[in-house]
Amino acid sequence: MITDFHCHAFPDPIAARAIPALAKEGNIPARTNGTVAGLLASMDQAHIARSVICSIATRPSQFQAILDWSLAIRSERIVPLASIHPDDPDLRERVRQIKAAGLVGIKMHPYYQDYFLAEERLTPLYQALSEAGLLLVVHCGYDIAYPRIKRADPAQILTLHQRFPDLQLVTTHFGAWQDWEDVEELLIGHKIYMEISFSLQYLKPDEATRLIKAHPAEYLLFGSDSPWAEQQDCLNQFNSLGLDAALCRQILHDNAEKLL
Repeated sequence: MITDFHCHAFPDPIAARAIPALAKEGNIPARTNGTVAGLLASMDQAHIARSVICSIATRPSQFQAILDWSLAIRSERIVPLASIHPDDPDLRERVRQIKAAGLVGIKMHPYYQDYFLAEERLTPLYQALSEAGLLLVVHCGYDIAYPRIKRADPAQILTLHQRFPDLQLVTTHFGAWQDWEDVEELLIGHKIYMEISFSLQYLKPDEATRLIKAHPAEYLLFGSDSPWAEQQDCLNQFNSLGLDAALCRQILHDNAEKLL
């Protein structure tokens, strides 16, 4: 019963346009066609039971369309996250709508949404998410398609965690993509969720193993970042680390089960 905590998919007509554009922007090939059907086929091949779809609202006006689509596709195997743009004038109302709809949380991306993680203007959003008990899954570290500006670096993650200790924050890409020295210095050991998507192929096996073993086992989650990585390849990379079976079970299933 494996859960992939970080995947992307789009409505079919949008996927046909978005996937080639994003692939060109990041200079990285897509491993599926970006549709829910394509993701399910990948999951079947890798024997993954459930995937979390991380949509991103690049404009405030996209909130309702993403919410409606998320409600239409959710199932036992597909867990969609809503998305709120930081410039939305109704941040608290958006959180209320998501909670009422029964979704588990939201995905945000500081590069695609043009903000910094620890900005004071987002305090109402973080407070509302904390009060509602909703997840905040956020892109952390650098982004392959953008200049290296520290929009969601480990220092800001730690600040956010300290300001909002009840916020169910899930940091992606093993705490912060390609900023893993600071992850090890500032974040490892704290009760901060980290999913490991798009990371094992960049870290040396001994580095990944060291980080995993040093972090609280109940705060680690498996992720692939499909379609930008092959789910089966990510599982193979994870399994090749030779971790204890009980720890693997926590990362691949148990921790996600508790969160979701």
